[in-house]
Amino acid sequence: MMPETHKMSCDSAKNPRNSQFPDQNTEKEAQASSTSVSPDLTHQLQLAEDLVEGYRASARLQALRSDGMFSALAAERHYRDLEHGSLSWKVTLPLRAVRALLAGRTLSGRPVKDVTKRVREIAREEGLKSVWDRVVMRLPDFPVPARFKSQPSEPSVKAHIKETKKRVEEIILSPVSAGTRSSFTPFFLIVAELSIPQCAKYRVWQRKEALESLGWRVEVVDWHDLGRALSLLQTCTHVIFYRVPGNKEGMQLIREAHRLSLNPWWEVDDLIFDPASYEKNSNLETLSGAERRNVLDGVVYYRAALQACHRAIASTRGLAAAMKEAGVSDVSVIENALDTETLAKASQIFTSQPNRNVKPEQDIIIFYGSGTKTHDMDFRVAAAGIAAAMEADSRLRLQIVGDLSLPVEFARFGSRVEKLPGRSYNAYLELLAQADIAIAPLEPTLFNDAKSNIKYLESAIVGVPSVCSPAQAFQDVIVNGKTGYLPATEEEWKTHLLTLAASPSERQLIGNMARLAMAERYDPATVATQQVQPVCGKPIAPAREQLRVMMVNVFFEPRSFGGATLVAEEMAKAMRQRGVDVAVMTSRPYLPDHLDAAVRYHLHDMPVLSVPVQDDPISGLDNPTIGESFREWVRVWAPDLVHFHAIQGLGVSMMRVCQELGIPYVVTLHDAWWLCERQFMVKADGQYCFQKKIDLRVCETCVPGARHLRERAVLMHESLKHASALLSPSQSHLDLYAANGFAVDRLIINKNGFVWPRRPHTKRHPEDKIRFGYVGGNEKVKGFPLIKEAFESISSDRWELVLVDNTIKLGFKSINVGHWKVRGEITVVPSYTAQEIDDFFDRIDVLLFPSQWKESFGLTVREALARDVWVVSTSPGGQSEDIIDGVNGTLIPLDGQPNTLKNAISEIIENDSRFDNYENKVKNKLSNHDAQADALLQIYCSIKER
Repeated sequence: MMPETHKMSCDSAKNPRNSQFPDQNTEKEAQASSTSVSPDLTHQLQLAEDLVEGYRASARLQALRSDGMFSALAAERHYRDLEHGSLSWKVTLPLRAVRALLAGRTLSGRPVKDVTKRVREIAREEGLKSVWDRVVMRLPDFPVPARFKSQPSEPSVKAHIKETKKRVEEIILSPVSAGTRSSFTPFFLIVAELSIPQCAKYRVWQRKEALESLGWRVEVVDWHDLGRALSLLQTCTHVIFYRVPGNKEGMQLIREAHRLSLNPWWEVDDLIFDPASYEKNSNLETLSGAERRNVLDGVVYYRAALQACHRAIASTRGLAAAMKEAGVSDVSVIENALDTETLAKASQIFTSQPNRNVKPEQDIIIFYGSGTKTHDMDFRVAAAGIAAAMEADSRLRLQIVGDLSLPVEFARFGSRVEKLPGRSYNAYLELLAQADIAIAPLEPTLFNDAKSNIKYLESAIVGVPSVCSPAQAFQDVIVNGKTGYLPATEEEWKTHLLTLAASPSERQLIGNMARLAMAERYDPATVATQQVQPVCGKPIAPAREQLRVMMVNVFFEPRSFGGATLVAEEMAKAMRQRGVDVAVMTSRPYLPDHLDAAVRYHLHDMPVLSVPVQDDPISGLDNPTIGESFREWVRVWAPDLVHFHAIQGLGVSMMRVCQELGIPYVVTLHDAWWLCERQFMVKADGQYCFQKKIDLRVCETCVPGARHLRERAVLMHESLKHASALLSPSQSHLDLYAANGFAVDRLIINKNGFVWPRRPHTKRHPEDKIRFGYVGGNEKVKGFPLIKEAFESISSDRWELVLVDNTIKLGFKSINVGHWKVRGEITVVPSYTAQEIDDFFDRIDVLLFPSQWKESFGLTVREALARDVWVVSTSPGGQSEDIIDGVNGTLIPLDGQPNTLKNAISEIIENDSRFDNYENKVKNKLSNHDAQADALLQIYCSIKER
């Protein structure tokens, strides 16, 4: 339930800056009404659109090509991880290590000389103990003897890493209730076996056509394409698994469907899931031993898939009965039917050959289409009768299309028996239409009683009379002697064939009666409304009265990492409290069972789609594959606008999707990633760049070898140019983007809120040491090396330092202080949550924020200032805008020098008594989440109303 006090609609959200979002529709309409477009211009525009689509197709092909490589790498990593976890791998580790060292390389393949060089450097700068500490950090699961452990907290840190990994996976892979997709655009997915063309035609492509005629959006994916199938499951609202086996991959897909509460159907048109019935099928006797074992093994897998789905769709009543006997109570029947392709081809045949059934006495063609060589025993049911008829009437010829091993008695007919290879469906129909009689013999078994009447349907629709075995599906549609014949004995086969052969008018009459009956019964519209709709329903578009926003950020809960992520999370929750529908797109960790697939989960009443990102700098800028995942998510969620936060790693292809689909978007400029390859404009030497208007010639000297910088600049500029609004957390950051050519009327300050304290800050006791805290991780850009150098040069021991290792919650350690040569006490802790933030700041008196770039905001600075914690910060930049030097903090220059930080720390240690009862008297000027959210909602509404 959302708090009533925070509900707010766009009607009540008044934007004081509406003038910055002028209504352009009236002007566009006036221009359109006064401008006539010439046919030539229309043609040129169409050509341009086609050209753009060609470029898109090319990009997608390239993405698929690269995806194949990364999918293979992901699979290889999965199997490597399994291998590395095995006992044999661990036992042979010493042998492999010796072999690698003899070859001059480490186990990872790195030259030993490079490793020894780096070890000497670390030992010289930090001591031998630091070498050991770094080894231990690289091997978090390695059992370290107690006497070698660098920190007392080491076991708890390792336990926290393991627990964090487990918790993240549990949240992302937790079951999702059916109600979470109630606001999705209806979308039917068919996961299918597509390798058997006839089966795919009648059970997949016909189903797609019927569902689309009912208004559904439908996608078909081959179940072998595991990654794409898993990804599409995340965004569909309904799913059918056609002929998917219950092997490892098939069960993975079905389990995922159940995790998403999709209540899947399993569909098939053969009794391939009943071992007892299948073993009685004498057609198996025609297969080799290996082929027979393979088929019977498959039966077990199909049965497992059927039972795992709990719902089923059959093509016949007999098949439905067998499914129920297998333990599935919810079974529906949708028959094989006609479709647009078949009707169009039949119409073409009748138009081009109006009198084809009325021809002079000549050869009479008996046509038999054999799908596979497993039909040998079926044919033998009619073989004697067919041979007797051919013996009695020399005009009869047997034409076989497909695999079939004929009985030896047909050898005597010589050229009157013709065997042709299989062909496309349209070519097959053309050949069938030239025949005089079609046959469909079936062995009288339960297996065949479950089969559908496709052979009869195909011959009927082209007006060819049929002689079929009296299997249940044929009995259901054939009126014996009027729309076809149902011979049960050898003599009846002979008699019916000779009757049809003797009378052209009888052939024409029965063929026409069959055609009319089947056209009426299996008309696509009729089947769609009378058979498909009762099972699958019609799509119901969800009611969408609220503003709908999709937020995109590279990280999102449970992988909360960095200030931008905290802002994105809090604004998403704040929008939900204000009555806005919110969906999220983010990245996800490596999940062995999902490889390159998207994964959907649900948090705080919001659906979240997470995708894997590739460790590739170019794809981090522009990833067409992620763009396509985003396109799918947007199609299902249908947002009014998209809010992009920090998207490095996800790439800007998502913005092109917004442009193509006409979806407005806003961008929060959390850092300088849009302008600078280094993201924070900090050079390799750790010094801030200090450029205001970016000069790419300077950048090319800063990032040597990066030949893509100019293309990058074009890509980023185009992405931001089409944004409806560019949001900056601070004035100084806004000035940076304004200096680089972005329109001032689209640049808006939206100050970040933060978690305000729930209780007063715990005061420092006069006898205690002064307590410092640092939250920036081990990055140079955040000043981590300066922290180390400053404290190592301080002679006093009357201090404590709490370092936050923000990567622990991503599953690994990045901070090790075992080699620091200091006199005070240092503790390393994981990053804190919104619920733990007061506990963290209660541990410190002073926050150190020696960032080496002009921060866009500095979230941690505000969290500290609101809790009466003094802040030592670099200036200028957004981080310093709420600090008054000497009043609530200490400002130091952005010079990259450890001495300036050391001097500030030393002064605080020497005058620590002023912190005994310190209170920040100007903290009431700080922003909060509610203020930020209210302003943001006003911006959203002004964009929607344009």
